[in-house]
Amino acid sequence: MSHLPLNALRVFEAVARTGSFRRAAEALFVTQSAVSHQIRHLEDWLGTPLFDREGSRPRLLPHGEELARALSLGLSEIENACQRARSHRDGPLVIAAIPSVAVCWLIPRLSGFRALHPEIEIRVIYAMHGRDIDFRDAHLAFVFAAGMPERPGIRAEAFLPGVSVPVCSPLALARLGKAEAGVEDILALGLLHDTDSSGWRSWLQRAGHAAPAQSGGPVFEDFNLLRAAALAGQGVALCPIAMIRADLDSGRLVQLSELSVLEEFGYYLLSGPAADMAMAREARAFRDWAFAARDDAPKLPSRREDASG
Repeated sequence: MSHLPLNALRVFEAVARTGSFRRAAEALFVTQSAVSHQIRHLEDWLGTPLFDREGSRPRLLPHGEELARALSLGLSEIENACQRARSHRDGPLVIAAIPSVAVCWLIPRLSGFRALHPEIEIRVIYAMHGRDIDFRDAHLAFVFAAGMPERPGIRAEAFLPGVSVPVCSPLALARLGKAEAGVEDILALGLLHDTDSSGWRSWLQRAGHAAPAQSGGPVFEDFNLLRAAALAGQGVALCPIAMIRADLDSGRLVQLSELSVLEEFGYYLLSGPAADMAMAREARAFRDWAFAARDDAPKLPSRREDASG
């Protein structure tokens, strides 16, 4: 008999666990046709069907249910054994951060942590917005969410506010020929969008202005791309103040309005379970440093204070 089709068995377990080919495909980040192909491959290898395909959706046959139970127990044991093995490995403290936090907040300050704790090895990886963090691969994570994230066994703490305001470069503002910008001026400069146009629709609604049928302007799938476009003078972007504080302080970006959106969103620091006491101490040291660095940041004056001073 040929070698076990391990990938097909993994796909079959996902189908049995989720109850459908579609949900298994979503859980495994593959197409539904790829799932169907692997199931057919497994059935060919076994020499027998695993599903009753009559009706609107496939149903596990009795021997398929038995195989699914055995696979579920076996994969669980394998995962536990791997986790135990990982807990004994020597390695760095892994910090996952969404790109905006990594580029705009963490990396510019990371030398401060390294100077304070030269004995702690650090690895920084990306966390992708909208995807769960695998805390088997990271010890702490910076995320962006609407409200406090809730996950069993994970500690979540509010870190920075997500409140966002319209900003542009001094070069873009100079095209207006005046120091102040109203709603029509902002529209004239051109809107830059983060992921979609929902942010600007909300802001214009709060400003008492109907959103244009065609808002125009480029859409950026990553905040760092949006920020780069704003810095390059390509238009007006809605940016979280916490991420562009240095740009505002230095004058690279100019805040055009006190009217804000996304007050319900925030940046959160998540702490996963530590494998041992040594890693727990390192994670706690990083957490304490991060909050101290956050609290030591200079406060931005309001635009009114700027004008009066």
